[in-house]
Amino acid sequence: MDRKVICLALGTVLCALSSSADAQQPKQLPRVGYLASGSRSSELSHIEAFNGGLRERGYTEGQNIIIEYRFAEGKLDRLPALAADLVRSKVDVIVTGGGPTTRAAKDATKSIPTVLVNISDPVALGFVASLAKPGGNMTGLASIQTDLGGKRVELLKEILPQLSRLAVLANRDVPGYGVQMKEVEVAAQTIGLQLQVEDIRGPNDLEKAFSAITKGRAGALLGLTNPTFNILRSRIAELAVKSRLPSMYGDRAFVDSGGLISYGPDVLDSFRRAAVYVDKILRGAKPAELPVEQPRKFEFMINLKTAKQIGLTIPSTVLVRADRVIR
Repeated sequence: MDRKVICLALGTVLCALSSSADAQQPKQLPRVGYLASGSRSSELSHIEAFNGGLRERGYTEGQNIIIEYRFAEGKLDRLPALAADLVRSKVDVIVTGGGPTTRAAKDATKSIPTVLVNISDPVALGFVASLAKPGGNMTGLASIQTDLGGKRVELLKEILPQLSRLAVLANRDVPGYGVQMKEVEVAAQTIGLQLQVEDIRGPNDLEKAFSAITKGRAGALLGLTNPTFNILRSRIAELAVKSRLPSMYGDRAFVDSGGLISYGPDVLDSFRRAAVYVDKILRGAKPAELPVEQPRKFEFMINLKTAKQIGLTIPSTVLVRADRVIR
């Protein structure tokens, strides 16, 4: 009888200890994959904006959420392998910025929810069925570029009334090139500008392109929006100043790096808003049912330090419309 009592008591204690151990097992943290075309340094402002959005929703990296970063370092051919690696890591959601990263994620998985950011036209590029009803495993924030290319050309012409030839830095291999270039071509034809398009696929193309631009006597430079240029932005801005070329871009990061002017969606706000989508998905929402959001904010920025370096006076009628001026 005593032996039975002792065995029963031991069994009760062991069950209690087991239940206690189970209760103390740490809950598995949600894991987010962050796929980028550039380097950590070139993506830093985007990363900080995204993390800021997560903090606003109660997440702190390393404490209650894990972020796995993958950087292609400007080598776009690495993206498929990096995307596949995130899929093997079984992340709960993937965040992509730009066409090449989103294409790589789409090819790598049809099931892991993916939040795209800064995509010019996700419907035309085949990432979602429609903005209102994405329909698959992708949703997020578009950066609708319709008319923005034309607006940038018009701003350059307003600043430089005598402008007759405009150099365009492009990468024909990047998704979205055709949409952007069409807008630029229409605007240029309307106001009588000749275009000189220089294809840039990597850093080795820059010197040759700027040499050709100088020989062609272009009066200004327009950089199309694409991830390839983002990692090269400091060098592009430097060469533009060296060539005394007024330059226009679609991302504020170029102006912060020494470019003259930028006009486009507030990219940092979009990365901050991406955290809203991640939070909803982690709470059980389906990407197929989350409408793709269009830009809420647009920014017009001017770097007067750069204007001074190239000997350009920005008209006061343009200056007063800027959202931010670097002096």
